Amino acid sequence: MAGCDGLQPPSSVTPELRGPASLGSVQFIEGKGACADGRLSETAQCCGTVKATISECISFGIDRGMSSSSMSSRKKVLLKVIILGESGVGKTSLMNQYVNKKFSNQYKATIGADFLTKEVMVEDRLVTMQIWDTAGQERFQSLGVAFYRGADCCVLVFDVTVPNSFKALESWRDEFLIQASPRDPENFPFVVIGNKVDLDNRGVSTKRAQGWCQSKNGIPYFETSAKEALNVEQAFQTVAKNALAQETEVELYNEFPDQIKLTNEQKPRSQGCC
Repeated sequence: MAGCDGLQPPSSVTPELRGPASLGSVQFIEGKGACADGRLSETAQCCGTVKATISECISFGIDRGMSSSSMSSRKKVLLKVIILGESGVGKTSLMNQYVNKKFSNQYKATIGADFLTKEVMVEDRLVTMQIWDTAGQERFQSLGVAFYRGADCCVLVFDVTVPNSFKALESWRDEFLIQASPRDPENFPFVVIGNKVDLDNRGVSTKRAQGWCQSKNGIPYFETSAKEALNVEQAFQTVAKNALAQETEVELYNEFPDQIKLTNEQKPRSQGCC
């Protein structure tokens, strides 16, 4: 891969992620790496020795081009989940509550993108969820194709007390589908979370949110409170289950791509004009 000659191939990297990745760092799980620059600048330090463009680094880590040995092993599965939504809706708080069982009242805007990981059991399979938290600020909304590539599920979050954050779900969903370009966009797994139900000044009704989700091919909808840990575990259990189903479908598609149909039908002979 151009620009990352010094990176080791997936089969030789450390197969364990130790804690959340800091911005601008590289970590690896099951032979996959993820590189993210807090400022999303042109270059990022990969493995502390090699400079590469941010898109190259993220693509190297998350693209499906892993080694055959990783593909053959089904003991562990790495699922990439992206959380999208307006700034301040509680994306980081939801992720921290789910992964670390912690909540902070102090708001700190996410710069660029960062991720945490959590191992869970889904249908008797050990799954490592790689949950990407993104900035909701306008200047960070276009993170690039490499960031969205390879996602197995997308979580759309809004604040039930802020109607505009709910209205923005449409554009966030469209942005994801454009950038990620999933093979089957109509059936790609989304999960919608209406956060901050612990607050009194509600501005978006449950019925309204459910109606929008139903109009989008029946997206699962959860109302949560990251502060009180209400429904957070249940929401991400559905995320993990749907992401695993998407990952399995992609693996099957890659193993058995569209087949060429052979028939004995003969094309009708063209009739001459004379």
